[in-house]
Amino acid sequence: MSLKQRLLLILLSAITGLWLIASLVIYHYSEHEVNEILDAHLAQTAALLMAQGLEQYDDDDEEDDDIDMEHAPLLHKYSRRVAFQLWYEGKRLTLHSQNAPNTLLSTQTEGFSDSVIEQQRWRVFSAWDQERKHLVQVAELILLRDEVVHDMTKSLVFALMIALPLMAGLIWWSASWGLKPLINLAQMLAHREPRNLTPLTLTAPAEVRPLIERLNSLFGRIQTMMDNERRFTADAAHELRTPIAGISAQVQVAQSATQETERQHALHYALQGCQRATHLIAQLLTLARLDSNANMQLQPCALRALMTEVVVELAPKAHEASISLELTEGEEVTIMGLPLLLQVLIRNLVDNAIRYTPAGTWVTLSLVNTPHPTLVVSDNGLGLSTEEMAKISQRFYRVLGNQASGSGLGLSIVERIAAIHQATVAFSKPASTSGLQVTVCFPKTSSRSL
Repeated sequence: MSLKQRLLLILLSAITGLWLIASLVIYHYSEHEVNEILDAHLAQTAALLMAQGLEQYDDDDEEDDDIDMEHAPLLHKYSRRVAFQLWYEGKRLTLHSQNAPNTLLSTQTEGFSDSVIEQQRWRVFSAWDQERKHLVQVAELILLRDEVVHDMTKSLVFALMIALPLMAGLIWWSASWGLKPLINLAQMLAHREPRNLTPLTLTAPAEVRPLIERLNSLFGRIQTMMDNERRFTADAAHELRTPIAGISAQVQVAQSATQETERQHALHYALQGCQRATHLIAQLLTLARLDSNANMQLQPCALRALMTEVVVELAPKAHEASISLELTEGEEVTIMGLPLLLQVLIRNLVDNAIRYTPAGTWVTLSLVNTPHPTLVVSDNGLGLSTEEMAKISQRFYRVLGNQASGSGLGLSIVERIAAIHQATVAFSKPASTSGLQVTVCFPKTSSRSL
């Protein structure tokens, strides 16, 4: 069922139901009002009869006990539905309509009453004159009153039957006009190219505007994801070309080598190229996964515990490079984050320091919680110039003249993970020595000390 059909069904059902309820209320109200009006008419008729026609029927002659009974003529076709009687002292009938019986219309001789005469229900009004010598009774068929009320109700129902089709057409037209922005939006999306992810520009009412905003937000996320995939493909193709070419060249040298020493030397360099390509692929895949993890639900993460795991993991590598790796003592700091990504951030910082710090130096990790949760990784290596610090976090940037193996992606990954956690990354020179210090400052609202 379409939205227009649903609106038509709901509105027509509601209108019909309300109209029927209103008809019932009007029926009962009209029945009461009609009875009030016609009762007043009966009382007024009785007053007129009493005022104009009673004196000529007074019995001034006490010796004459005979009084002629007269019949009032029927002047209208509906006159048979109304009857009246004039009684002298409530005992002798002096005047009555042709359709009135010769007996009292009602045994109740004061006010209004209901009476059944010849199997017909009558509404009767009875009244005495001031001297209580003459009794007037005026009656009306209750069937007449019912017909009046029924005619009024039929008029309402007939009006409803005429109005419903007109209202259905009006509602259909109104729904079509009101839903036009949705129809335009559907047509715009139907004719839109699959690669077209530009924001929708459509004038729409307030109810449709949130839908357009959500669609534009979705298009933006899809565009970002596609851009990341294109960048990943381009980066992988660009960066893997050199190590693969180097591996291929070294393998060719090994194949053509005539001496075992030359062959082993070529195979050694080919193995180093494979290791560099493996590290590069791992870093590229990490970058590709970061965007999909950006919307994951955060959870409490103990930073010092994560730092301890990374130190234990990279301690053999630091020992092999003759580098002292140390984690300073301090309290535990818990922040809201993604533990796997935070571990990657710490590992890349420590691994980067071990790779680019000469033998005989040290790498220190520290964690404080004042004024913000702050993670610091510092070394006393050769350090970097101010210009190099500004470029070091760019993708695939490597310091000229450095022979250490690497992909140039480690610090780019660090900054991306920090952005997901709304943290900042700063590069500086340690206060008391040469080298490089990397400071990651997390927002205070997401931390607590233990």
